[in-house]
Amino acid sequence: MMNITLAEGIKLKSILSKQIRELETEAQRVAFITIEKGAPRPIISRTLQDVEAEMEQVRLDQRKLDYLIYAANSTNTVEFENQQLPLVEAIELAIQLRAKSSYYKQFSLASKEEIQYGFAESTTIYRVALFDPEEYRLKAQQAEKAAHQLSNRINMKNYTIVLDFDGANYF
Repeated sequence: MMNITLAEGIKLKSILSKQIRELETEAQRVAFITIEKGAPRPIISRTLQDVEAEMEQVRLDQRKLDYLIYAANSTNTVEFENQQLPLVEAIELAIQLRAKSSYYKQFSLASKEEIQYGFAESTTIYRVALFDPEEYRLKAQQAEKAAHQLSNRINMKNYTIVLDFDGANYF
């Protein structure tokens, strides 16, 4: 029996989903034949029952793998900003840091002050930022840098965690 790393398990999860979609397509293909009335049925290499049996095995493996990934993500930690975070929390934090960076970038692109046209004929109207766009540019860079650092730590950790899953049928 071969074990796999968490990183391989995450990849395998998408492979299994793809395999189920392909088996569903195959099931549609082998479920019907077109023949002339009275002609003998052609011999087919796989029956609908064969495909369904394989699909059930892949689904069972997918559920087991999901459980193992969730358990590993809940019980293993990475160190970030002087604290140990469970992987599941670290993954969410990395997502949030990327979103925060994107949010900050929007404000960093603003002008400190710009003329607004079309508001008044005889008076000049300005749109004035009540914040420093440069400060937001730096905050965006910092959030993005932190997201990259955390993602790298998560990825490194994913290669050190071993799951009790036999991936020999798929790798």
